[in-house]
Amino acid sequence: MLSAQRTTPVTLAGQDTLVGFWQALSRLSPDARIVRAPAITAAVFPACAPLNNAILTRPAPGDPDTVSAAANLFADAEIQGWALWVPSHATGLRVADTLDELPGLIRDTTTLVMTTTLKASLRTHEGVVRTSITAAALAAGEPIPVGDLPEGDDHTELSGWVKVSDGAAVAGAWSFRQGTDCGVYAVETLPRWRRRGHARILVEHLLADAYQQGARTATLQSTAMGQRLYSSLGFRPVGRYEEWVPHGVDRADRADDDEDGSFRCVFC
Repeated sequence: MLSAQRTTPVTLAGQDTLVGFWQALSRLSPDARIVRAPAITAAVFPACAPLNNAILTRPAPGDPDTVSAAANLFADAEIQGWALWVPSHATGLRVADTLDELPGLIRDTTTLVMTTTLKASLRTHEGVVRTSITAAALAAGEPIPVGDLPEGDDHTELSGWVKVSDGAAVAGAWSFRQGTDCGVYAVETLPRWRRRGHARILVEHLLADAYQQGARTATLQSTAMGQRLYSSLGFRPVGRYEEWVPHGVDRADRADDDEDGSFRCVFC
């Protein structure tokens, strides 16, 4: 039940950019689509489990019909692992307010929504390479030799990025520009190369590029692990998404990992 009934929808900074990002990715992934229903906006990605999410777009998330609508949508696509994102203006990661329960769902991850104003002083860096969306995702699972990296499209709002070290891509990220906002997604560094500043260099470079392309703000969703990094780049929390997943679904059904823990998605 709800500990405090909401009377108006909560729309967080960067939410339109996030949905636009999903829409751009859906054009590259088999059978993917974006569904705008009365209470939710859902990303349906049969070939990329981590992207199967639905954002609540109107109040009363405890309404069983809302949860059923999301469940039926993903069931129709034969997707077991999905998450309902409930936006909140709370700016911390402690789960102590808003929702006590949702019918048929259990609480999973909570991520902070963070935003910043981009400035001309942002620096580009050697060793950051624009590449394909697929390559940027694979860079988060295993190092890719520089010679094997496909070229990225310099004239698109959707970009893949990698940070190169010792001749291989060891960190990856995606960016998407919508109007004057740049969304930053899927930032990851291989465990062996963490705590060496690769992610910071990668993110600053893609933000500098976004500024040069006309973006003036940036938004992202951060876990507790990434909050310090993004704060150091000027991001501040403005809300959060409380993520809920179905009872009885193993988290592995949401991970879409290989045995080595690599992030795997299918894009053209």
